[in-house]
Amino acid sequence: MNLKPTLPPYALDAILHFISDFAGEKNVVVGLSGGLDSAVVLKLCTMALGPERVLAVHMPDSVTPVEETEDARMLAEQMGVELRVLKIDKPVEEIAAIAGITEKMAVANIKARVRMSILFAIANQESRLVAGTSNKSELLTGYFTKYGDGASDFAPIGDLYKTQVRALARKIGIPDKIIEKAPSANLLPGQTDEKEMGVDYDTLDRVLYGIELALTPEEIGEYTGVDEDIVRRVVEKYRRSRHKRVMLYIPKIGVRTVNTDWRE
Repeated sequence: MNLKPTLPPYALDAILHFISDFAGEKNVVVGLSGGLDSAVVLKLCTMALGPERVLAVHMPDSVTPVEETEDARMLAEQMGVELRVLKIDKPVEEIAAIAGITEKMAVANIKARVRMSILFAIANQESRLVAGTSNKSELLTGYFTKYGDGASDFAPIGDLYKTQVRALARKIGIPDKIIEKAPSANLLPGQTDEKEMGVDYDTLDRVLYGIELALTPEEIGEYTGVDEDIVRRVVEKYRRSRHKRVMLYIPKIGVRTVNTDWRE
């Protein structure tokens, strides 16, 4: 068994149709970090809707590398979309001060939530939809901020593992510089996804694909050759992050309960 997710040949057409159908007559806004996922989502939205219906918003703070802002400008220019650059240091500092938050990761999560608040405020005022940039690898491991970068109206690449996103990026012409860049949430200085998670995306995706196929950790290790300890750590990340993938936990009282057995 080949436990390695590949990009289905129908994926691009399916996503473009989804975006067009979901957006309808509405325009969209994308948080453009300068990284791979947001670049792919921005390009997909422009392909599905046209660049005139897509707005990119780049929201740097004091730890955002200058190169990220330069790459965001380059991507927006290449795709012909409007770009707004909004610095978020002040609101993050004020919220942290009001709540008495000093712990680094807690402050970092404020950044992600401020960014999403800005995107939804713009969407509200301009009658847009927020296009999310989370991929399947992040969603399954909980590698996102709850109600931060994990929040959106729709998630075009939410059913693509990171390795599949890379393949799609090459297919739709995302620059190699962006594809080969070390993935990072850029919430903390020197932060990278793979360093923080303790596993590279190629390995992570093979394990997650095994979980998707309902294989046991032992079977995943056997089919992939991935060390048993790594497999179990990924499985544990998946299990512990379930709360991030559930909109609300509600005690069941009625005949059908929202988000339990009443799904839209």
